[in-house]
Amino acid sequence: MLRRVKSLIGLDIGARSVKAVELTWSGRPVITGVGYAELPSPDAVPETVLHVLRENNFHSKRVVTSVSGKAVIVRYLTMFRMSGDDLRNAIRFEADKYIPFDVDEVVLDCQPFEVDGLGDLAPNEMRVLLVACKRAIIDEQLRILGTAGLHPEIVDVDVFAIGNAFDMAVGRPADGSPRVSALVDIGSTKTCVNLMRAGSSLFTREIHSGGDAFTNAIANRLGLRHGEAEQMKQYPGEELDRVRQAVTPAVDDLAAEVRLSFEYFENQFDLGIDEVLLSGGGARLNGIDQDLSRIFDRPTMPWDPTGDLDIADTVDLQVLQDHVSELAVAVGLASRIRKNG
Repeated sequence: MLRRVKSLIGLDIGARSVKAVELTWSGRPVITGVGYAELPSPDAVPETVLHVLRENNFHSKRVVTSVSGKAVIVRYLTMFRMSGDDLRNAIRFEADKYIPFDVDEVVLDCQPFEVDGLGDLAPNEMRVLLVACKRAIIDEQLRILGTAGLHPEIVDVDVFAIGNAFDMAVGRPADGSPRVSALVDIGSTKTCVNLMRAGSSLFTREIHSGGDAFTNAIANRLGLRHGEAEQMKQYPGEELDRVRQAVTPAVDDLAAEVRLSFEYFENQFDLGIDEVLLSGGGARLNGIDQDLSRIFDRPTMPWDPTGDLDIADTVDLQVLQDHVSELAVAVGLASRIRKNG
């Protein structure tokens, strides 16, 4: 009997664009669809999602999407060791200690996790990841998906989707060393930081600054309108030196926030960060990897969230190549095909 091939779309609805990546399981994940569209306004999300789906050859209506922003809370807790059912009950009962929202207004999820060498735990303790999101945000995402005729499987969190993409596309070092990789995804209005080791997320943070700050710096320094500054940021040409000078303060400000996260993590867990891997539209800024490498004093480079994945002939390679750095969240969402396919 032939096995039915299954596909899953990772849909990343950002502040400035909509990205979609479809993975199909054929013994291993294969990229069978990629879509990208600028988002003209926040009110245009449903129409833009429909446009992305209609203009690309996606095979599935099954979709995983994600949430982010101040309505999403992530906490890493140390709790007494208990069963899964007891943990869920305990979290629900004590959630007000960890989140600034009314428990009745949020969707809660939690899971224990273990990573060797991550500080000392008593025999009766365990580490727990707690995630909470305002229910209204999730309901709005589901409404948009329903309008587009999609079937939502999971609502994830941007920062964890980036980690899933890294785990699938890059994976663990060939020598098995417990390297700590800092994934820094620079979007238009936010920057996600996810510190990964041995396939586990050890620390996450969302910084509310990103590529728009670079654009604003160029506009203010060079006396340009926002659209002109955005164009010059992406294609500086002979103005490269002026653009680099204009964005330096904004890059330094963002780097200072990221470095605070690094220092907190290293002091908390007595672990060093071995490399910084950049993604997101802001990572396309010319020379940002060299600037951040100097500031962080450790190897800093862009990474390809599509990794060594096979790519179907039907995929528009130009769209993939033009936007590959922006696809980390979408790839990570679609990577759920490995468990849910």
